Amino acid sequence: MTPPAGPGLASPLTLRCGAVLRNRVAKPAMSDSLGPGDGEATAAHAAVYRRWAQGGLSLSIVGEVQGDPRALENPGNIVLHPGSNLSALRAMTGPATADGAHLWAQLGDAGALAHEGVGRRVGPSPLDLDGLTCAGMDAAEIEALPARYAATALLAREAGFTGVQVHAAHGFLLSQFLSPLFNRRDDAWGGGLDDRMRLMLAVVDAVRAAVGPDFPVGVKINATDGLAGGLGETESLAVIRALDARGIDLLEISEGTYFPGAPSSSEGDAGGVHGFCRRVRAAVSVPVMAAGGFKSADQAAAALADGVVDVVGAARAHVLDPDVARRWIAGGDGPVFPRFAGPVPAGGITAWYTLRIAALAAGEEANYALTPDRALAAMAIRDRERAARWRAQFGG
Repeated sequence: MTPPAGPGLASPLTLRCGAVLRNRVAKPAMSDSLGPGDGEATAAHAAVYRRWAQGGLSLSIVGEVQGDPRALENPGNIVLHPGSNLSALRAMTGPATADGAHLWAQLGDAGALAHEGVGRRVGPSPLDLDGLTCAGMDAAEIEALPARYAATALLAREAGFTGVQVHAAHGFLLSQFLSPLFNRRDDAWGGGLDDRMRLMLAVVDAVRAAVGPDFPVGVKINATDGLAGGLGETESLAVIRALDARGIDLLEISEGTYFPGAPSSSEGDAGGVHGFCRRVRAAVSVPVMAAGGFKSADQAAAALADGVVDVVGAARAHVLDPDVARRWIAGGDGPVFPRFAGPVPAGGITAWYTLRIAALAAGEEANYALTPDRALAAMAIRDRERAARWRAQFGG
C-alpha cells in the first residue's frame, strides 16, 4: 500500500478511539526528572506541561511514569500507585489539557536499566555485562505484569491524563523482552518472535481492557536496537503489524538502547528512523510519530507532506522553545540548537536538556548557562539526593 500525501502541521488528527489531536506537532516523552524523589507530581511538573500546552502542541507525553517504584528509570520519576497524591497529579494534568492539548502518561518499567542502587534490576534473562548485571524474572513475575500496567493506566485516567503510551523501546523492560539479544528464554515468553512479543501484546490488551475503547493507547517501539543480534527492522515491522491489528491509537518509533556499548537514543540523531517510518506507514493503518529528528519547521512540514509520519515528535525543540509548535504552525522557524565546544562527556547533552527542563519549569530559561559537563555533574548530585529520598519513601 502506498502512503497518502501527508497533511499540514495545523491539520487535526482523529485517532481510532475517537480522540482528536488538534494539530500534528507533539512533544515525545523525555525523562524530565522533575520529582523530588517521592514519586509525586510537583508544581514544577504543572508549570512546564502547562507551558508546553500553551505553546500550541497537540500532545505531550510524560516520560517514564512508573507503576512499580522498584522499576524506576530515575528518582525524579512519577509513580502511579494506590497511595499516589491524585490532587497533585490533577494540578498538573488540568492546566496541561485545559485548552484542548493532550497529556499522556508513558507507562514504563526500566527492567535491567533500573536506577542503580535504588531500583530492582531484572529482565527476561539474567545478564552479566561490563557495567550492567540483572537477574532473570520467573514466570509468575512476568504473568503479573499486564495487570500491573492495566492498574497504572486506570490510575492515569483517574488522575486526568488523556491517554497512555506503553513504553517498549530503548532497552527498558518490554524492549528487553522483544530483543533476541536480551531475551534468551526458552518458555512461552522467549525464543521465536511470537513468544518474545507475547508480553508486550498482553500488556497492551490489558491496558485497553482497563481504560476502555474511547481512551487513547499508544506504543513506543524501536526500529532497531542498534546492536548486533538485537531487534532489527524486519522483526520490528512484524511486531508493529501485530500492534496495528490490536487497534492501538498512535505508534511512536525510536531507536537505540541505554545498554553499555549501544548507541543511546537520546545522544544520537533520531532522524535515522524516518526511513523506517515511511516503510511502516506503507504497511499499517495506525498513525505514526517519529521520536525526534526535527529541528526546523521546514523539516517537520516536509515529513508530513512526504508521508514519512502522521505526527511530528519534537522533544528537544520544545525544551529550547516551549512555543515552537505555534511558531512552526504559523510559518515561523527556530529554535536555534546549541553547539557545544570541546569534547562532550557521555550523557552530557542529555543532562544539559534535562536541567533546562527544570529551568523552563521555574521560568529561568533566559539565565540558563550550564555546559554539558557541569550539567552532568549537577545531575549526579541531584540524583544521589533524590535516590536517598526514594529509598526512604519506598524502601530498598
